[in-house]
Amino acid sequence: VTIPGWRAPEQSLAPITGFLRQRGHDARTWGLGVIGNDVESMRDRFVPDLERRVERAGRPANLVGWSLGGVMAREAARERPDLVHRVLTFGTPAIGGPTYTAGAGRLGEAECRRIAALQQQLDEQQPITVPITAIFSRRDGVVDWRACMDRYSLAVEHVEVGSSHVGLGIDPDVWSIAARVLAV
Repeated sequence: VTIPGWRAPEQSLAPITGFLRQRGHDARTWGLGVIGNDVESMRDRFVPDLERRVERAGRPANLVGWSLGGVMAREAARERPDLVHRVLTFGTPAIGGPTYTAGAGRLGEAECRRIAALQQQLDEQQPITVPITAIFSRRDGVVDWRACMDRYSLAVEHVEVGSSHVGLGIDPDVWSIAARVLAV
């Protein structure tokens, strides 16, 4: 299941979704449209949908999320690890919520602090247990690469690529990593 970033159309993941299909995966976009500022309510819609998908498929899903879509994938895996085989994120803040992103100013300091505190509390009390591959780039330009470093999840691999944030979805290195980790 591929999940787009903040305010990005699902079509933004068409290249990597198509690539994964060519590799034999039953890859599909998440089907819930654009993620706006209502992340928590979108997560609450996504988890029951994911449950139905997993029930139909008869096996846990791989979640592939770009930026905020990666946050959605991570939180679904935290809430329902039984539904998730593996999480692959690229350009996704794993710490600080939106604090270390170009969008922080739109949300305001108080909201960034609230989300960061909630994220830290969840990480400390309920770390993610499914395998995660977190792809980051020092050239991101939207999400500070240091915010992509997950220090709480129990099974995380960090992989650096050289792309900009906007280029991550079409970066051949990201696709290669996706092919490698989703083949397991």
